[in-house]
Amino acid sequence: MTRIFFVSFFLLLSTLNLHAEEGMWIPLLLEQKNQTDMQTMGLKLTAADIYSVNQSSLKDAIVLFGGGCTGEVVSDQGLILTNHHCGFGQIQARSTIEHDYLTDGFWAMNQSEELPNPGLTVSFLVSMSDVTSEVLQGVTPQMSMNERYKKIRSNTSVIKRKATEGNHYEAQIRPFYYGNEYYLMIYEIFTDIRLVGAPPSNIGKFGGDTDNWIWPRHTGDFSIFRIYAGTDNKPAPYSKDNIPFKPRRHLSISLKGIQPGDFTFVYGFPGRTEEYLPAQGVDLAVNIVNPIRIALREIRLGIINSYSEKNDTIRLRYAAKHAGIANGWKKWIGESRGIKRIKGVEIKKEFETRFANWTGVDEV
Repeated sequence: MTRIFFVSFFLLLSTLNLHAEEGMWIPLLLEQKNQTDMQTMGLKLTAADIYSVNQSSLKDAIVLFGGGCTGEVVSDQGLILTNHHCGFGQIQARSTIEHDYLTDGFWAMNQSEELPNPGLTVSFLVSMSDVTSEVLQGVTPQMSMNERYKKIRSNTSVIKRKATEGNHYEAQIRPFYYGNEYYLMIYEIFTDIRLVGAPPSNIGKFGGDTDNWIWPRHTGDFSIFRIYAGTDNKPAPYSKDNIPFKPRRHLSISLKGIQPGDFTFVYGFPGRTEEYLPAQGVDLAVNIVNPIRIALREIRLGIINSYSEKNDTIRLRYAAKHAGIANGWKKWIGESRGIKRIKGVEIKKEFETRFANWTGVDEV
Protein backbone atom coordinates (compact mmCIF):
# COMPACT_ATOMS: atom_id res chain seq x y z
CA MET A 1 0.00 0.00 0.00
CA THR A 2 1.31 3.42 -0.89
CA ARG A 3 1.42 5.58 2.17
CA ILE A 4 0.40 9.23 2.31
CA PHE A 5 2.85 11.43 4.19
CA PHE A 6 1.49 13.02 7.32
CA VAL A 7 2.86 14.25 10.57
CA SER A 8 1.16 12.30 13.29
CA PHE A 9 1.21 14.07 16.60
CA PHE A 10 0.30 12.54 19.91
CA LEU A 11 0.66 15.47 22.23
CA LEU A 12 1.16 14.88 25.93
CA LEU A 13 0.67 18.08 27.85
CA SER A 14 1.44 18.81 31.44
CA THR A 15 -0.08 21.10 33.95
CA LEU A 16 -1.68 19.82 37.10
CA ASN A 17 -3.67 17.38 34.97
CA LEU A 18 -2.28 15.31 32.12
CA HIS A 19 -4.10 16.07 28.88
CA ALA A 20 -3.71 14.34 25.52
CA GLU A 21 -4.46 15.92 22.17
CA GLU A 22 -4.47 13.72 19.10
CA GLY A 23 -4.51 14.39 15.38
CA MET A 24 -2.78 13.94 12.03
CA TRP A 25 -1.47 17.08 10.39
CA ILE A 26 0.32 17.91 7.18
CA PRO A 27 3.96 19.03 7.72
CA LEU A 28 3.70 21.70 5.02
CA LEU A 29 0.97 23.47 7.01
CA LEU A 30 2.46 23.29 10.51
CA GLU A 31 3.49 26.94 10.67
CA GLN A 32 0.11 28.08 9.44
CA LYS A 33 -2.11 25.81 11.52
CA ASN A 34 -0.28 24.19 14.43
CA GLN A 35 2.93 25.93 15.51
CA THR A 36 1.44 28.40 18.00
CA ASP A 37 -0.69 25.81 19.78
CA MET A 38 2.16 23.31 19.89
CA GLN A 39 4.61 25.82 21.34
CA THR A 40 2.03 26.79 23.96
CA MET A 41 1.85 23.12 24.89
CA GLY A 42 5.62 22.90 25.32
CA LEU A 43 7.21 22.41 21.90
CA LYS A 44 10.65 24.05 21.75
CA LEU A 45 11.05 23.67 17.98
CA THR A 46 9.73 25.90 15.23
CA ALA A 47 7.74 24.60 12.27
CA ALA A 48 10.86 25.13 10.13
CA ASP A 49 12.85 22.88 12.48
CA ILE A 50 10.34 20.12 11.73
CA TYR A 51 9.70 20.67 8.02
CA SER A 52 11.79 22.84 5.73
CA VAL A 53 12.87 22.67 2.11
CA ASN A 54 15.63 25.27 2.42
CA GLN A 55 17.42 23.94 5.50
CA SER A 56 18.05 20.68 7.28
CA SER A 57 15.02 19.72 9.34
CA LEU A 58 13.48 16.82 11.20
CA LYS A 59 11.87 15.53 7.99
CA ASP A 60 15.36 14.72 6.67
CA ALA A 61 15.85 12.17 9.45
CA ILE A 62 12.50 10.41 9.00
CA VAL A 63 12.03 7.91 6.17
CA LEU A 64 9.34 5.86 4.54
CA PHE A 65 10.66 2.34 5.04
CA GLY A 66 9.47 -0.02 2.32
CA GLY A 67 5.90 0.59 1.26
CA GLY A 68 4.27 1.33 4.57
CA CYS A 69 6.51 1.83 7.59
CA THR A 70 8.39 4.66 9.26
CA GLY A 71 12.10 4.62 10.02
CA GLU A 72 14.52 7.03 11.68
CA VAL A 73 18.07 7.82 10.61
CA VAL A 74 20.17 7.54 13.78
CA SER A 75 23.75 8.02 12.58
CA ASP A 76 25.79 9.97 10.06
CA GLN A 77 26.54 6.63 8.39
CA GLY A 78 23.00 5.98 7.18
CA LEU A 79 21.89 3.73 10.03
CA ILE A 80 18.11 3.31 10.23
CA LEU A 81 15.99 2.24 13.17
CA THR A 82 12.56 0.78 12.42
CA ASN A 83 10.15 -1.74 13.92
CA HIS A 84 10.87 -5.46 14.04
CA HIS A 85 7.59 -6.11 12.27
CA CYS A 86 8.57 -3.63 9.55
CA GLY A 87 11.78 -5.55 8.86
CA PHE A 88 10.10 -8.92 9.39
CA GLY A 89 9.80 -9.73 5.68
CA GLN A 90 13.48 -8.98 5.06
CA ILE A 91 14.57 -10.99 8.11
CA GLN A 92 12.44 -13.90 6.91
CA ALA A 93 13.79 -13.66 3.35
CA ARG A 94 17.37 -14.03 4.64
CA SER A 95 16.51 -16.89 7.00
CA THR A 96 17.17 -20.57 6.32
CA ILE A 97 16.90 -23.71 8.42
CA GLU A 98 20.67 -23.44 9.04
CA HIS A 99 20.57 -19.69 9.76
CA ASP A 100 17.14 -18.98 11.21
CA TYR A 101 17.44 -15.24 11.85
CA LEU A 102 13.74 -14.97 12.69
CA THR A 103 14.18 -17.31 15.63
CA ASP A 104 17.75 -16.53 16.64
CA GLY A 105 18.19 -12.90 15.57
CA PHE A 106 20.95 -11.42 13.44
CA TRP A 107 23.80 -9.01 14.13
CA ALA A 108 26.40 -7.87 11.62
CA MET A 109 29.73 -7.44 13.38
CA ASN A 110 31.00 -5.12 10.66
CA GLN A 111 29.71 -3.52 7.45
CA SER A 112 30.93 -6.39 5.30
CA GLU A 113 28.50 -8.72 7.11
CA GLU A 114 25.43 -6.54 6.48
CA LEU A 115 22.89 -8.31 4.28
CA PRO A 116 21.41 -6.73 1.11
CA ASN A 117 17.64 -6.78 0.57
CA PRO A 118 16.59 -6.73 -3.10
CA GLY A 119 13.34 -4.85 -3.60
CA LEU A 120 13.48 -2.91 -0.33
CA THR A 121 13.41 0.88 -0.61
CA VAL A 122 13.86 3.80 1.76
CA SER A 123 12.32 7.12 0.74
CA PHE A 124 13.12 10.63 1.95
CA LEU A 125 10.55 13.37 1.52
CA VAL A 126 12.29 16.21 -0.31
CA SER A 127 9.32 18.55 -0.50
CA MET A 128 5.57 18.71 -0.70
CA SER A 129 3.22 21.29 -2.18
CA ASP A 130 -0.48 21.93 -2.62
CA VAL A 131 -1.35 21.30 -6.27
CA THR A 132 -5.13 21.20 -5.90
CA SER A 133 -5.82 23.94 -8.44
CA GLU A 134 -3.50 22.36 -11.03
CA VAL A 135 -4.95 18.88 -10.57
CA LEU A 136 -8.54 20.11 -10.83
CA GLN A 137 -7.89 22.46 -13.75
CA GLY A 138 -10.58 21.83 -16.37
CA VAL A 139 -12.67 19.67 -14.04
CA THR A 140 -16.33 20.75 -13.97
CA PRO A 141 -19.37 19.71 -11.91
CA GLN A 142 -21.08 18.58 -15.11
CA MET A 143 -18.49 15.85 -15.75
CA SER A 144 -19.27 12.20 -15.14
CA MET A 145 -17.07 10.38 -12.62
CA ASN A 146 -15.21 8.69 -15.47
CA GLU A 147 -14.58 12.02 -17.24
CA ARG A 148 -13.43 13.59 -13.98
CA TYR A 149 -11.06 10.71 -13.30
CA LYS A 150 -9.50 10.89 -16.77
CA LYS A 151 -8.99 14.66 -16.53
CA ILE A 152 -7.39 14.42 -13.09
CA ARG A 153 -5.14 11.57 -14.22
CA SER A 154 -4.02 13.60 -17.24
CA ASN A 155 -3.30 16.66 -15.11
CA THR A 156 -1.35 14.69 -12.49
CA SER A 157 0.82 13.07 -15.17
CA VAL A 158 1.85 16.50 -16.48
CA ILE A 159 2.57 17.84 -12.99
CA LYS A 160 4.70 14.83 -12.02
CA ARG A 161 6.66 14.91 -15.27
CA LYS A 162 7.53 18.59 -14.83
CA ALA A 163 8.47 18.07 -11.18
CA THR A 164 11.04 15.38 -11.99
CA GLU A 165 12.60 16.79 -15.17
CA GLY A 166 16.36 17.05 -14.84
CA ASN A 167 16.66 15.38 -11.42
CA HIS A 168 16.77 11.89 -9.87
CA TYR A 169 13.68 12.33 -7.71
CA GLU A 170 10.32 10.61 -7.94
CA ALA A 171 6.95 12.33 -7.64
CA GLN A 172 3.63 11.24 -6.20
CA ILE A 173 0.33 13.12 -6.09
CA ARG A 174 -2.20 11.99 -3.53
CA PRO A 175 -5.77 13.11 -2.79
CA PHE A 176 -6.48 14.39 0.72
CA TYR A 177 -9.88 14.78 2.34
CA TYR A 178 -11.62 12.58 -0.23
CA GLY A 179 -10.31 14.49 -3.23
CA ASN A 180 -10.99 18.00 -1.98
CA GLU A 181 -7.25 18.70 -1.88
CA TYR A 182 -4.26 17.26 -3.75
CA TYR A 183 -0.62 17.34 -2.68
CA LEU A 184 2.54 16.72 -4.65
CA MET A 185 5.26 14.81 -2.78
CA ILE A 186 8.82 14.68 -4.11
CA TYR A 187 10.90 11.75 -2.86
CA GLU A 188 14.51 10.66 -3.01
CA ILE A 189 14.39 6.87 -3.05
CA PHE A 190 17.29 4.58 -2.11
CA THR A 191 17.38 0.93 -3.15
CA ASP A 192 20.57 -0.43 -1.56
CA ILE A 193 19.33 -1.13 1.96
CA ARG A 194 21.15 -3.70 4.12
CA LEU A 195 20.13 -5.52 7.27
CA VAL A 196 22.40 -4.68 10.20
CA GLY A 197 20.67 -6.28 13.16
CA ALA A 198 17.47 -7.70 14.57
CA PRO A 199 16.63 -9.36 17.89
CA PRO A 200 15.22 -12.89 18.09
CA SER A 201 11.46 -13.07 17.55
CA ASN A 202 10.91 -13.94 21.21
CA ILE A 203 12.07 -10.35 21.85
CA GLY A 204 11.09 -8.55 18.64
CA LYS A 205 7.67 -10.22 18.52
CA PHE A 206 7.25 -10.89 22.23
CA GLY A 207 3.67 -11.77 23.08
CA GLY A 208 2.89 -12.64 19.46
CA ASP A 209 -0.64 -11.98 18.28
CA THR A 210 -1.91 -11.94 21.86
CA ASP A 211 -0.05 -8.72 22.67
CA ASN A 212 -0.42 -7.13 19.23
CA TRP A 213 -2.57 -3.96 19.28
CA ILE A 214 -2.56 -4.10 23.08
CA TRP A 215 -0.99 -1.47 25.34
CA PRO A 216 1.18 -1.15 27.34
CA ARG A 217 3.55 -3.27 25.26
CA HIS A 218 6.58 -5.20 26.45
CA THR A 219 8.10 -5.91 23.04
CA GLY A 220 11.60 -5.20 21.75
CA ASP A 221 9.97 -4.18 18.47
CA PHE A 222 12.98 -2.92 16.51
CA SER A 223 15.33 -3.79 13.69
CA ILE A 224 18.31 -1.95 12.23
CA PHE A 225 19.21 -1.33 8.59
CA ARG A 226 21.69 0.86 6.72
CA ILE A 227 21.24 2.97 3.60
CA TYR A 228 24.00 2.69 1.01
CA ALA A 229 24.60 5.19 -1.80
CA GLY A 230 26.94 5.73 -4.70
CA THR A 231 30.17 7.68 -4.22
CA ASP A 232 28.20 10.86 -5.01
CA ASN A 233 25.89 10.13 -2.04
CA LYS A 234 22.94 9.65 -4.39
CA PRO A 235 20.73 6.57 -4.81
CA ALA A 236 22.43 3.72 -6.65
CA PRO A 237 21.66 0.04 -7.32
CA TYR A 238 23.34 -2.48 -5.02
CA SER A 239 27.08 -2.61 -5.46
CA LYS A 240 29.97 -3.69 -3.27
CA ASP A 241 31.50 -0.32 -4.11
CA ASN A 242 28.61 1.64 -2.56
CA ILE A 243 29.27 3.52 0.67
CA PRO A 244 27.10 4.33 3.71
CA PHE A 245 24.75 7.22 2.98
CA LYS A 246 25.51 10.54 4.67
CA PRO A 247 22.16 12.12 5.61
CA ARG A 248 21.38 15.81 5.89
CA ARG A 249 20.11 15.14 9.40
CA HIS A 250 20.14 12.27 11.86
CA LEU A 251 18.58 11.81 15.27
CA SER A 252 20.49 11.33 18.48
CA ILE A 253 19.02 8.89 20.98
CA SER A 254 18.43 10.31 24.44
CA LEU A 255 19.16 8.03 27.38
CA LYS A 256 17.33 10.38 29.75
CA GLY A 257 13.89 9.15 28.75
CA ILE A 258 10.81 11.29 29.26
CA GLN A 259 8.99 12.54 32.31
CA PRO A 260 5.23 12.65 32.89
CA GLY A 261 3.87 15.74 31.17
CA ASP A 262 6.72 16.15 28.66
CA PHE A 263 5.61 17.40 25.26
CA THR A 264 5.81 14.46 22.84
CA PHE A 265 5.00 14.07 19.17
CA VAL A 266 5.49 11.35 16.58
CA TYR A 267 6.62 12.28 13.07
CA GLY A 268 6.09 9.59 10.49
CA PHE A 269 4.09 7.86 7.79
CA PRO A 270 0.91 6.59 9.47
CA GLY A 271 -0.91 6.12 6.17
CA ARG A 272 -4.46 7.33 6.35
CA THR A 273 -7.27 8.26 8.68
CA GLU A 274 -10.93 7.30 8.49
CA GLU A 275 -11.91 9.91 11.05
CA TYR A 276 -14.32 11.49 8.57
CA LEU A 277 -16.14 8.27 7.68
CA PRO A 278 -19.91 8.86 8.11
CA ALA A 279 -22.02 6.84 10.53
CA GLN A 280 -23.31 4.63 7.74
CA GLY A 281 -19.74 3.80 6.73
CA VAL A 282 -18.71 3.01 10.31
CA ASP A 283 -21.77 0.80 10.73
CA LEU A 284 -20.95 -1.02 7.49
CA ALA A 285 -17.34 -1.58 8.59
CA VAL A 286 -18.21 -2.87 12.06
CA ASN A 287 -21.19 -5.06 11.24
CA ILE A 288 -20.55 -6.25 7.68
CA VAL A 289 -17.01 -5.74 6.38
CA ASN A 290 -14.93 -6.47 9.49
CA PRO A 291 -16.72 -9.75 10.36
CA ILE A 292 -16.09 -11.00 6.81
CA ARG A 293 -12.44 -9.93 6.95
CA ILE A 294 -11.96 -11.58 10.33
CA ALA A 295 -13.62 -14.85 9.31
CA LEU A 296 -11.60 -15.14 6.09
CA ARG A 297 -8.34 -14.49 7.92
CA GLU A 298 -9.15 -17.05 10.59
CA ILE A 299 -9.45 -19.65 7.84
CA ARG A 300 -6.17 -18.59 6.23
CA LEU A 301 -4.33 -18.52 9.56
CA GLY A 302 -5.66 -21.97 10.43
CA ILE A 303 -4.35 -23.41 7.16
CA ILE A 304 -0.91 -21.82 7.53
CA ASN A 305 -0.65 -22.87 11.19
CA SER A 306 -1.57 -26.49 10.45
CA TYR A 307 1.33 -26.83 8.00
CA SER A 308 3.86 -24.57 9.74
CA GLU A 309 3.65 -26.52 12.99
CA LYS A 310 4.85 -29.65 11.17
CA ASN A 311 7.51 -28.22 8.88
CA ASP A 312 10.14 -25.56 9.62
CA THR A 313 10.72 -24.84 5.95
CA ILE A 314 7.05 -23.97 5.51
CA ARG A 315 7.11 -21.99 8.76
CA LEU A 316 9.93 -19.80 7.47
CA ARG A 317 8.44 -19.48 3.99
CA TYR A 318 5.08 -18.25 5.29
CA ALA A 319 6.19 -16.36 8.41
CA ALA A 320 5.81 -12.85 6.96
CA LYS A 321 2.52 -13.70 5.25
CA HIS A 322 1.22 -15.16 8.52
CA ALA A 323 2.29 -12.04 10.43
CA GLY A 324 0.58 -9.73 7.93
CA ILE A 325 -2.67 -11.70 7.95
CA ALA A 326 -2.67 -11.90 11.75
CA ASN A 327 -1.98 -8.17 12.08
CA GLY A 328 -5.13 -7.23 10.16
CA TRP A 329 -7.15 -9.96 11.89
CA LYS A 330 -6.27 -8.66 15.35
CA LYS A 331 -6.72 -5.02 14.36
CA TRP A 332 -10.24 -5.50 13.00
CA ILE A 333 -11.30 -7.51 16.04
CA GLY A 334 -10.17 -4.69 18.34
CA GLU A 335 -11.57 -1.99 16.08
CA SER A 336 -15.04 -3.55 16.05
CA ARG A 337 -15.07 -4.20 19.79
CA GLY A 338 -13.89 -0.68 20.57
CA ILE A 339 -16.46 1.04 18.36
CA LYS A 340 -19.26 -1.07 19.82
CA ARG A 341 -18.05 -0.45 23.37
CA ILE A 342 -18.15 3.34 23.04
CA LYS A 343 -21.25 3.27 20.80
CA GLY A 344 -19.28 4.88 17.99
CA VAL A 345 -22.02 4.60 15.36
CA GLU A 346 -24.50 6.34 17.65
CA ILE A 347 -21.97 9.09 18.40
CA LYS A 348 -21.42 9.64 14.66
CA LYS A 349 -25.17 9.79 13.99
CA GLU A 350 -25.70 12.33 16.77
CA PHE A 351 -22.87 14.49 15.40
CA GLU A 352 -24.26 14.31 11.87
CA THR A 353 -27.70 15.37 13.12
CA ARG A 354 -26.20 18.38 14.88
CA PHE A 355 -24.15 19.22 11.80
CA ALA A 356 -27.22 18.99 9.55
CA ASN A 357 -29.13 21.29 11.90
CA TRP A 358 -26.27 23.76 11.86
CA THR A 359 -26.06 23.80 8.05
CA GLY A 360 -29.81 23.81 7.56
CA VAL A 361 -29.57 20.74 5.30
CA ASP A 362 -32.08 17.94 5.84
CA GLU A 363 -29.54 15.12 5.37
CA VAL A 364 -25.78 14.78 5.54
